[in-house]
Amino acid sequence: MADLSLLFPIIILIITSTTIIFTPPTLASQQLNHLSSNRAPRFLSKHSYSIKTQQEEQQRYKYESKYFYQQLDHFSFLNLPKFSQRYLINTDHWAGPERRGPIFLYCGNEGDIEWFAVNTGFVWEIAPLFGAMVLFPEHRYYGESVPFGSREEAYKNASTLSYLTAEQALADFAVLITDLKRNLSAQACPVVLFGGSYGGMLAAWMRLKYPHVAIGALASSAPILQFEDIVPPETFYNLVSNDFKRESTSCFNTIKESWDALLSEGLKKNGLVQLTKTFHLCRELKSTEDLADWLDSAYSYLAMVDYPYPSAFMMPLPGYPIREVCKRIDGCPNGTTILERIFEGISVYYNYTGELHCFELDDDPHGLDGWNWQACTEMVMPMSSSHDQSMYPTYDFNYSSFQEGCWEEFGVIPRPRWITTEFGGQVRKILITLLFIFIYS
Repeated sequence: MADLSLLFPIIILIITSTTIIFTPPTLASQQLNHLSSNRAPRFLSKHSYSIKTQQEEQQRYKYESKYFYQQLDHFSFLNLPKFSQRYLINTDHWAGPERRGPIFLYCGNEGDIEWFAVNTGFVWEIAPLFGAMVLFPEHRYYGESVPFGSREEAYKNASTLSYLTAEQALADFAVLITDLKRNLSAQACPVVLFGGSYGGMLAAWMRLKYPHVAIGALASSAPILQFEDIVPPETFYNLVSNDFKRESTSCFNTIKESWDALLSEGLKKNGLVQLTKTFHLCRELKSTEDLADWLDSAYSYLAMVDYPYPSAFMMPLPGYPIREVCKRIDGCPNGTTILERIFEGISVYYNYTGELHCFELDDDPHGLDGWNWQACTEMVMPMSSSHDQSMYPTYDFNYSSFQEGCWEEFGVIPRPRWITTEFGGQVRKILITLLFIFIYS
């Protein structure tokens, strides 16, 4: 076996799975309107992960909310206004600086940090075993960590949004933990990074960029290779589709056929009115694109949270939720239309508790709009849908259309190669491959 010891300083431990959790541009609307959409999929309904549930989880995982004043721009010396970054901290089990107790830092994702804190049980469970402090810093521009005094001002235009980058977020984490360790006389305490999805990408990249700050990173379901010319653009949607096909071929085929049925119904006289009734929408549907996005997002997120046990991370769901979706789609009586079957199945995701009487299509309860900006600037992840393997409409990623959409929405031109220039691309793929060869050989 070749000696790979020289690679260890720059190899990151990355736990991968078939459920790559991030927010890609939706494909359904791209096919239906023959346009490229740069938006992230609709995320959750306003009834997802209720306040009551979050409060219950907070009682289970206790932490204190604190704030730290951060530089708006870590990479210039302009006298810019600072902003208040929120972080959650728990020291109940920390062994302290005398015993060099470790610090477990979860890299905040694109949303309210409390939402991630109460859904990251692994970190909380192992902290007592290691005598570790638990730290959850919030990502800039999300939750309460918003520059310029208000969300409205921060999201006002490309100028105010220009400081929303992965590089700035990593610098926030590095400055915060360095200052915190200094104040606690804990400079000798090791820092281990954690993260899932985009947070996992940040954990991996922070270990690379700040090796003197953190000794290791566990990046779960982190799509650091989902960039230009590294993995096939069909990968994500093929994986999602395979999750459904594995449960039921007929379910897979029904979903695959539903996009044409949706488009055909929408083109009929009063077709949008009928779709509004079929899918029990609270407001009259304006376009088939909006409904397609809503369905697209549900299928993707179902694959991400297809856990073998009940959960309420994204929505209140049963164990094996895709299996339940397909049971409902396949179990409809003869004579049920394709779109009626789709509604029965999608209700598992959006209304498993049965509490809702109608659905809103455009809610953003966790404040994730910032991801649209990130996807239009540096987090450019090409997505396509293949004809044979995907249950989504066939679609080839069109960068020109994507760029046009970003310019119309934000007045910016994406930089598709910047992330791989900044953090590595093909070389990183080779190193990860070598790591797994080493582990399993």
